[in-house]
Amino acid sequence: MKILMPQFACRLATEDGRLLTETLLAPSREECRKHFEARGFCVLKVKKDWKRIDISFSRLNRKIREKDFILFNQELMYLLRAGYPVLKSLEIIINRTKNPNLLEVLLRVADEVRGGKTLSEAFLAMGRKFPAVYTASLQAGEQSGALPQTINRYLDYARNIEKTKSRIRRALVYPSLLLVFSFLLLMILINFILPRFSGFYSDFEADLPAVTRILTGFSLILRRSLLFLVPIALVLAAAVVWLKRKEANRVWLDRVMLGLPYARRIWLESGVSLFARTLGLLLEAGIALIQSVFIASRAIPNRFLLVKTASVPEDIRNGHSLSDALARAGFFPGLALDMIRIGETSANLEGMLAEVAEVYDDSVQARVDTFVTLIEPVLIIVMGLLVAVMLLSVYLPIFNIIKITR
Repeated sequence: MKILMPQFACRLATEDGRLLTETLLAPSREECRKHFEARGFCVLKVKKDWKRIDISFSRLNRKIREKDFILFNQELMYLLRAGYPVLKSLEIIINRTKNPNLLEVLLRVADEVRGGKTLSEAFLAMGRKFPAVYTASLQAGEQSGALPQTINRYLDYARNIEKTKSRIRRALVYPSLLLVFSFLLLMILINFILPRFSGFYSDFEADLPAVTRILTGFSLILRRSLLFLVPIALVLAAAVVWLKRKEANRVWLDRVMLGLPYARRIWLESGVSLFARTLGLLLEAGIALIQSVFIASRAIPNRFLLVKTASVPEDIRNGHSLSDALARAGFFPGLALDMIRIGETSANLEGMLAEVAEVYDDSVQARVDTFVTLIEPVLIIVMGLLVAVMLLSVYLPIFNIIKITR
């Protein structure tokens, strides 16, 4: 288990004589002392805060939110444009960072830069916390001497990706809520309401309608099996998590996803869009085509499609054009290939890749909107049928009881 950066408890004195106690994530006591002295405090005492040391996997594996990372890059770009050195820019941002996970990463990055590494090398040392496209963009900016401009291009790229994801999430919120509400309603009726009415009906020794008997039997089976169903569900969830840890299993699961009728086009077109947008960014930053294609293929979310692009860099190295190499991958649509071919012949490949990304972003959004438009009335009808069946199962026996008591 990897021990994370420790927290230090610091006793501080202000210029007007007030005493404060602050905690800070820092690589060492010296860095913690420098941090507060730079803010104008007199540091009286620094010690490790053992109560707050966290060696759990949760903090180690927690991802940095995309919005926080975009904000960090905005501040970094503005400071670099203003003429601040990289290390000084990082220290200024660290002093304002509130998110503990991002703060820890930035402290480590600043420590690497202080040790003589470049900014791209420092972020690369953080492992998979940051996408390869980001570190490659930083490296290209450092080599060209235009780091602020490269970060600005990455920000445009990241905002477009985040905007697309946000639109899809918002479109799926309402159907998801309807599904959850339908499930909860069904469970409440079957487990709490129907059993009470069943006991009431049994006192009258009346024949229950078929729909009531079926739902009552289902309710009884469900309540008796609940102690077994929960462990089984947990075991299945753990099995899925374990299967997804192996790359071969993830590739197989993603291939199954591509077999779903409506989801196939969404997965395919979103992968083409992300590949084109990432490749265009890297080429615009001045990175060589083969290296750019290798990195851009890693942006494709579907692992099965990613595997099919593995031969593209080698095909380009053997003399094939980008469009021909992508055609050999076997899943790029004809429209995308034609647009890329036009970009190659007109020496405007970066611009045409951006156009490809926009075309398929719009197509994915249209398909998601269509799906939501179709699924909403279907879910409402299903909810209505569930409620109708439950009401019939409750009230039909009442009519039987009325007949008996007459």
